[in-house]
Amino acid sequence: MHLGLYTAPLHDRPLADVLPIVAEAGLDAVELNTGGFLPAAHIPVEALDGDPAAAREWLRVFEGTGVSLQGLNCNGNPLHPDPRTGERHAEDLRRSIRVAGALGQTRVVCMSGLPGAEPGAGQPTWVVNAWSSRALDVLEHQWEVAVPFWTEIDALAAEHGVTVALELHPQNLVFNPPSFLELLERTGARRLGVELDASHLFWQQMDPVHVVRRLGRHVAHAAVKDVRINPEAAWCGVLDNSFRRLSPDEPRTQIGAEEFVNEWPSASAWDFVALGRGHDAGYWAEFLTALAEVDPEMAVHIEHEDTSLGAVEGVQEAAAVLMEAARVAGLR
Repeated sequence: MHLGLYTAPLHDRPLADVLPIVAEAGLDAVELNTGGFLPAAHIPVEALDGDPAAAREWLRVFEGTGVSLQGLNCNGNPLHPDPRTGERHAEDLRRSIRVAGALGQTRVVCMSGLPGAEPGAGQPTWVVNAWSSRALDVLEHQWEVAVPFWTEIDALAAEHGVTVALELHPQNLVFNPPSFLELLERTGARRLGVELDASHLFWQQMDPVHVVRRLGRHVAHAAVKDVRINPEAAWCGVLDNSFRRLSPDEPRTQIGAEEFVNEWPSASAWDFVALGRGHDAGYWAEFLTALAEVDPEMAVHIEHEDTSLGAVEGVQEAAAVLMEAARVAGLR
């Protein structure tokens, strides 16, 4: 099993400086961003696209580091109805698949995307609870948009020897196991799998260990990020919209055309936290054991999004818990 880091929290420094941090934390792999919501800060995707010779040369950056490349990440919304976002994210994903093939990589992580509610819509619409017949109409339209795209992506992935691993992420058409299986049923896809990020399952009240064992072979990749449910959840529940819009003169992350990440609620119902701050090493040992039962060579990467910790500090804290979990599980 490969235990590593999705390097997005360290985009402020070059990859050559990131790899020693990863190795010193006891980790042996990295997953690199190749487009979508975030820029490809650690890999020259345009230069590598379609050029296996350039890809082989670039891979030398890993020689002697004790760290290997284990997957590319292109999280975005390739089904966004605004073409300035949707078409760009879709092309980023296609390019990521081609680059993965050139690099000899077999996994590209992404999100399923989310269309608008109807033809001509300008913004995505997430149906959270389809209790009305109109909501089912919206979902059917969204599937009509999604199926041709993901059928195309499945064929492209097969051409390049890649499995596309969909993160079960809210605000996407595919956000839980049933919606993933529905995508497979509607498309007949053979190169689509799941990137099992436990954090998004936690706050939706799913059990990641149960999900891994029930999805089985469909789990192709994994991420470890923890969640802490706060007392405020007793008041507002986990579906909380008390985010604050950041102004143009504040630091903010752009994720699409005229779209930016909002400030997290100050009294949040739940938070992303470093590994061990929501679930102890014993729990993560169960998670790793379940993943190893599916694939002993599974890549499992830390995603650091605990805003109370600095980037390097957060990676180190999470890595210590992950390595202890691997030891308890008998994987190290």
